[in-house]
Amino acid sequence: MNATYILVAVVFIVLITGAILGIVFARRQHSKRLQGQFGTEYDHTVEVLGDRKKAHAELDERQKHVASLDIHPLSVNEHKRYVADWAAVQSKFVDEPGQAIVEADRLIMEVMQMRAYPISDFEQRAADVSVSYPALVSNYRAARVIALKNQEYQADTEELRQAMIYYRSLFDELLVTDAIVV
Repeated sequence: MNATYILVAVVFIVLITGAILGIVFARRQHSKRLQGQFGTEYDHTVEVLGDRKKAHAELDERQKHVASLDIHPLSVNEHKRYVADWAAVQSKFVDEPGQAIVEADRLIMEVMQMRAYPISDFEQRAADVSVSYPALVSNYRAARVIALKNQEYQADTEELRQAMIYYRSLFDELLVTDAIVV
């Protein structure tokens, strides 16, 4: 073999190694970005789907889905109305905690719908919430579990209190907007 063939072989090996390392590095960066953006929801999605690659595809799809929605802020009047509605729900908790949880769940869905989130099923709502409010989605899921227990009269007062706190944190975030539309 002459020196030219050896040089071509070495360059070829270096290029292939570089391409492989580039792909590995890009995947790691993508994974780190998703972990940073979604936090515990990243781990939840990997656990549910059983595979990081599937979880990455799911989280990427969630981002695309939410980006395609026309999510908008509430008007000033809507904002005021929902703040008052929440105060009424929260005050009902003292005498009727189970009913207050039902109304809190309904109010969350109503605000989401008003802002143009699809509300057809809970898992889609949770997936959409995870894109904009990743730190709150696990609490939203926990509140939902308690709400379902409440429907069967199996939730105790402490669980209902915790659900109310979870719902309140999401409600507060849904009402916070960059610019409230008049």
